[in-house]
This record gives sequence, C-alpha cells and structure tokens, in this order.
Amino acid sequence: MALVRLISSRKLSQSLSSRIVDRFELLPRIGSIRAAFFSTQKLIGDEPVLVRDFIHRALYDAKHGYFSQRSQSVGVLERSIKFNQLEGRKAYMKLLEKVYKQSDISWFTPVELFKPWYAHGIAEAILRTTNLSVPLKIYEIGGGSGTCAKGILDYIMLNAPERIYNNMSYTSIEISPSLAKIQKETVAQVGSHLSKFRVECRDASDLSGWRNVEQQPCWVIMLEVLDNLPHDLVYSQSQLSPWMEVLVENKPESESLSELYKPLEDPLIKRCIDIVEHEAPPVSKPKEIWSKLFPKPRRCWLPTGCLKLLEVLHEKLPKMSLIASDFSFLPDVKVPGERAPLVSTKKDGSSSDYSSYLDAKGDADIFFPTDFWLLERMDHYCSGWRKTEKDGTPSKKGRKRRTLTLDTSAFMDEFGLPSKTRTKDGYNPLLDDFKNTKFYLSVPTHNTK
Repeated sequence: MALVRLISSRKLSQSLSSRIVDRFELLPRIGSIRAAFFSTQKLIGDEPVLVRDFIHRALYDAKHGYFSQRSQSVGVLERSIKFNQLEGRKAYMKLLEKVYKQSDISWFTPVELFKPWYAHGIAEAILRTTNLSVPLKIYEIGGGSGTCAKGILDYIMLNAPERIYNNMSYTSIEISPSLAKIQKETVAQVGSHLSKFRVECRDASDLSGWRNVEQQPCWVIMLEVLDNLPHDLVYSQSQLSPWMEVLVENKPESESLSELYKPLEDPLIKRCIDIVEHEAPPVSKPKEIWSKLFPKPRRCWLPTGCLKLLEVLHEKLPKMSLIASDFSFLPDVKVPGERAPLVSTKKDGSSSDYSSYLDAKGDADIFFPTDFWLLERMDHYCSGWRKTEKDGTPSKKGRKRRTLTLDTSAFMDEFGLPSKTRTKDGYNPLLDDFKNTKFYLSVPTHNTK
C-alpha cells in the first residue's frame, strides 16, 4: 500500500511514487457462470475448494503461503521512533522512507511504528477494565514480532501492583513458526517476562487447540488479525436472486484458476449470511420491479474466518474480554465486491495491487476491511444473545456483551499518551494518519434477561 495515500494503513510502502496496477476484469462465462484468471496452481488440488480455503492456503500454506515463508514479512524497528525530535509530517515521511529502504520486504504494524506507546495504551485499557482480584490472563492471537506482548508486559511490570505482574500469564497463539521464534526473542529482552510468557504455534480457530484451557476471566487481543482471516465469497445473478457460494478450481487445459458457483451448502456461509441479513427489511415492490428490468450481479465477501474464530473463542473462553484493532475501510481496492480485499505485493522496492484475489501466488498479502457493525453482531450471536430458538423466537440463553467501537485516535486519547507520538509542529501520525482504523472492545456481562 502506498505511503502517499491520504489514509495510512498497516502495509505502508517505501515507494513514494505511483504504482503500476495490474488491471483485470471479472468476466463470467455465459452458460457456465465461471470466470477464468491467471494464477498459480500450487495451492489448489484436483477438487474445487471454497474461497476461504484458497485464501488460507495463499496466506498460511507451509510451503507457499505468504506469511509462512516470510519471517521478515513483519518489520521490526531496531529502536523506537523519537517523534518529539521530528519537525513534522515531512520529516516523519522521510524517516519512514529510509526505514523501508532498509527493510525491503517488510511492512510495519502500528504497534511497531509507535512502540512502546501503542502497546502501553492497550495495557492501560486492560488495567482499567479488568477484575484485578483474580490473576490476569492474556491471550494474543497473531502476535507478529512480539512487540505488543513485550510492551504490555513492560507496562504492567512498571505500573500495576507487583502481585498483578507476578501472577499474570501471557499466551501468544501464533500460526507461523518463524514469527513464534521472533516473539520469544523479543519478549526475552526482559528476563522476568519469560516466566509469564509462552507461544503456542497453532491455528487459533481450531477448536482442538483449546482443549485444556480453563474457562476463567481473561483478555483476548487481536491486532490487525481480522483483516487477514479467510473470507468466503458469495455471488448472485441479480439483486433478488439467491446467493450462491463461490469455489475455486484448477483449469489444467489453460493453466489458470476459475470460479465455480454452486447453491449454498456450507453451514458456516449460511450462518454468516443469516447474521448479515438478520432483521433485513422486506424487498419493496418498486425495487423488485427494478431488479427484474435491470438485473445487476452481486458479489459479497463474508468474514467467515472471523465468525469461526469467534465461535471457538466464545465456546472455550466464555468469560473473555476482547480487544481488537483493524481497518474500517481500505482505499484503492481493485477486487470487486462488497467488503472486498486489497491484494498487495511488493517487488523491487515498489508495491502493486492485484485486481483479482486469484493472482495471489504466496507473494501477496490479502487483507480485508473490517465491518465493525457486523463484527459486533457476530460477537453477540456467538455469545448466544442473538441466536433464535427453533420456533424463530429470540433465545434467552447465552451471555450478552457490553461493546464499544472507537476510532484509533479516540482510543489513544483515552488510554494512551498521545504526547509521546507528537512531532514538534503538533503533527501526530498515530492520531492524524490512521483514520481508517478502529478499536473494538467487548466484555461479558451477567445480564441475560
């Protein structure tokens, strides 16, 4: 993602020039309702797979996945940026350009760019809202280089009562073995942290990995995790036609991949559509007539990976408090469809975006905007509040949640130290640039009436 975009993002490129975008149109074949694309066949076998499975392999496959084969895909700054010593935005951009030239294949997360202050803000939010009468348990999913873990442990060691730090535990759930190793090295910079920190190298959405977990109050942290969770794609031939699930299959005769559309069968996709369309108003007569006269195909991306993860977390950690941060929208997306991802690769020091997710060959990041309104609905659904009984009436089972969505600037104003990321002329990149990111907080409540 280009550095010069008005709205900053996690994948900030070192290039300050415009980029060449590979434009490719989605052209369904009449009759077979399929669309062929040029892409790799390494990630697909003989049988068609759902889009979420293709994306999961493109990102996390042990041999060909983007994250699995790139331990340096997550950049690590040698030292913290001294924002108070920079004159302003121009000096900050110049510094970033230098940093990216030194780390050609890396991108930097906000928690890395603004260390330790970003992690300190999260730690303060946890300390203000947690029950400190019980041992503090923290799980971080997708901990990157371990900067967040170290920052939170540092803050609690220095600012919380001694017993809180001594009795706490911090577990990182990391799917990438190379990143898991880096996390251990980062946290080990402070010797006393080691007895409280551990890394479990596994998929957090795999229910079996949570077998021996105690159902005690805890915190779950997910920073820039939701955007890389696999999504499904559904397709409709018109505004009122039923949704069809999209699969990806090989086309050996043309050495390309194609989309295959089938009636909805997958239970996870069905559940996600039910949540998206819950309490949707009935279609008006004028809209029905219009859709018949001027049919328009629809493509919708569904956060099924997020739904699956929330279902697992609510089942295994029903007393959890959740804090997540991610993109609320992404600029310059070329891939079609509602909630479509940005598919970005970096070659020879410059970034470019693909116009099809099928162009990802293990060298491209596939990341999605987070619909925070939908995230809240899924959170309530997975806690049992929004589920319905067999007769269609709302369920009284489950636990309601207290939820709050904040812009990153509002979150850091409340819990962080904004003065630490402010330049001499008053410019603050954390508050001023990350306008497309938000924080989501969710805590349990005993009100189940």
